[in-house]
Amino acid sequence: MRAFRASGVMRMYVGIDLGGTNTAAALVNAGGGIIKRAAVHTDMHGGAIGVVGGLMAVCETLLADTAEAPLSIGIGVPGMVDDETGDVIYTPNLPLSGENITHELKKKYGCRISLGNDANCAALGETIAGGAQGAKNAVLITLGTGIGGGVILNGNLYTGFDGAAGELGHMVIYAGGRKCGCGRLGCWETYASATGLVRTAIEIIGTQNTGKLWELCGGDIGKIDGRLIFDAYRAGDQTARLAVERYINDLAAGIINIISILSPEIICVGGGISNEWDCLSEPLQAAVDAEKYTRFSPQSPQTRIVRAKLGNDAGIIGAALLKRLSDIQA
Repeated sequence: MRAFRASGVMRMYVGIDLGGTNTAAALVNAGGGIIKRAAVHTDMHGGAIGVVGGLMAVCETLLADTAEAPLSIGIGVPGMVDDETGDVIYTPNLPLSGENITHELKKKYGCRISLGNDANCAALGETIAGGAQGAKNAVLITLGTGIGGGVILNGNLYTGFDGAAGELGHMVIYAGGRKCGCGRLGCWETYASATGLVRTAIEIIGTQNTGKLWELCGGDIGKIDGRLIFDAYRAGDQTARLAVERYINDLAAGIINIISILSPEIICVGGGISNEWDCLSEPLQAAVDAEKYTRFSPQSPQTRIVRAKLGNDAGIIGAALLKRLSDIQA
């Protein structure tokens, strides 16, 4: 085993985005710039031992050409974590609930190991080097299969007293509405995620067998996805138009709630649906402007809604720099 030495000169950090399919990582500088990348397949079948082995392997690849230990290693996990102990409290899609995933890394590299929720890490990354760069108060929402969220308040990641803050997708926007995976009814993500958009389109299409969306899916509604809906929308399909309009109103409802509660400088929108920004940007802003509470003070600064810039790199950069502020202040 190679020996690593601590350094007060090198300002490099390791960021890891732990996913159910791949574990992606990078060596990152203090400004959020990526110096080197590495990735391994996440060993789900090997349980916690297999996943931790992947973490060790990806770090070994990143640090193969240096004898310097990184200032810290940060890991973004899709679930609830305890940064103080290094334990994963709960993660629904990885065999890590109740497991410590930092011990072996700390023993080998002798540096601080930080854990964060993956959406929180992405929010931090976008604030440091992406669409919300420079904002002291910002919120990231990721629109994918569900809705992820991360909150930056006064320049710091806000995780709540128990580390579980930022689950924005689970605010209810329709009391008694669609059943959510969390068990509640009417959660925002059941309407404003990509899955929610597809469900809305299928409800609207009903039993009709005409139109561009029907043509694109080949008559099989099981093949409808977000991209297909927006393709049909651009082609003037009536079903797709209704679905997208309803989707934008549902997305706006949650964003208005966030503005009312937190009044951030920027709300940064990422995830797969953000790829359709040309269709979303103007009508979404208009829907938010029509109902946000701050419309009564138009002379005051207003929350900006922008598209995220970093894509999958946001979580890696944010994980790497979870401890950056404490380093700067030390």
